[in-house]
Amino acid sequence: MSLPLVCPLPADANNEVAELAKFFNETLGFCPNSVLTMQHRPMIAKAFIQLNKAVMANEGRVTSALKRLIGYVSSAKAGCQYCRAHTILAAERYGAEEEKLANIC
Repeated sequence: MSLPLVCPLPADANNEVAELAKFFNETLGFCPNSVLTMQHRPMIAKAFIQLNKAVMANEGRVTSALKRLIGYVSSAKAGCQYCRAHTILAAERYGAEEEKLANIC
């Protein structure tokens, strides 16, 4: 594993970002390094978090669990192990059924 070009900042480096990042703590149980790294540019971090919250909101006919399962399949197809790990964990936390998780890919 190689070292990052830009190191993540501590979770409390920016109060506004830290408050918004609670979304990831609820969803994943932690804040991803990608978001911690985006804190170098707080406007980008805030916009990314707001976009993620809007897309993954449990509104409409597509459930949060299904959205995360779709994210998992997309991540698997793209070959992104980092995203696969986050999306399957989030799908579990949002109530995806064991059978679906076992047969997803």
